[in-house]
Amino acid sequence: MIEKLICIACPMGCHLEVDVEDDYRVEGNQCNRGVLYAKKELTNPTRIVTSTVVIKGGIYRRLPVKTNGEVSKKLIFKVMEEINKVEVSSPIKCGDVIIKNVLNTNIDVVASRSM
Repeated sequence: MIEKLICIACPMGCHLEVDVEDDYRVEGNQCNRGVLYAKKELTNPTRIVTSTVVIKGGIYRRLPVKTNGEVSKKLIFKVMEEINKVEVSSPIKCGDVIIKNVLNTNIDVVASRSM
């Protein structure tokens, strides 16, 4: 079975063909990152999660946050549920940990800006 992907590991945007039945053999990549991306995307896809949380005393009502690492796509909605429960108070610095070790993933949710 051949899967077709467009690689997002670098700006080239290579059109990849992955033979799932042949140990995820990858063709069409122009660099090694394409091989790693394709195998990971087809076996355990992950993403950085970006969102906002409520902030009291800030110049805006919402504070942008993101995970400081990639989270399994299977967990994204559960991570969002945890993020939506949070309310912080100003001052917050960019990089401050908002949720430590979210869902026991060893990934933190951090502030994306100071406020």
